[in-house]
Amino acid sequence: MNKIIIASRNRGKIAEIKGILTFPGVEFDDLHTLGFDEEIEENGATFRENALIKAERVFSRYCVPVVSDDSGLCVPALGGRPGVLSSRFAGPNATDEENNALLLKLLHGLDDDRRRAFFFCTALFYYDEGKYCCAEGRIDGVITREPAGELGFGYDPVFWVLELGKTLAHVPAETKNGISHRAQAFRALRELIESCLC
Repeated sequence: MNKIIIASRNRGKIAEIKGILTFPGVEFDDLHTLGFDEEIEENGATFRENALIKAERVFSRYCVPVVSDDSGLCVPALGGRPGVLSSRFAGPNATDEENNALLLKLLHGLDDDRRRAFFFCTALFYYDEGKYCCAEGRIDGVITREPAGELGFGYDPVFWVLELGKTLAHVPAETKNGISHRAQAFRALRELIESCLC
């Protein structure tokens, strides 16, 4: 195996995944570099189902091993929302800023105990027809009352990590890649992929 496709168009996510998954002699493509212009309907009820939907669709077109993930922010006070709808919480084509604004509006007036949240990720490696393995990661935090920080993407500016004393948008990529839900999931997946490469 000398090529793996990252089933994503999100440039921030692609960079993060490439920073974690490095294998000698293996090159990565993504949906941008391949010119993959289909919209894949992520209509699963769980992160795992959505990751599998993406991986199966991309594999069926290129017959090349695929890594995919689905991840999102879960806020217990909102019944687990935005959850699998995280990237489109404020609408199908919502920007990060619009999603963050809606989240802050829904949590307005709640104290810190009710602003607790966690990022969750399922990372999946689809290596042959119907054959795949997956891993999960999670990081806990609290939703701030306003965005803070210039780094990262998505909900990073409103996600305060207690251990760090700052939002994820204050954290350089190298640090974030050491602690994030996606980093945890893809580090675990990396070990599974290595066993497939042997």
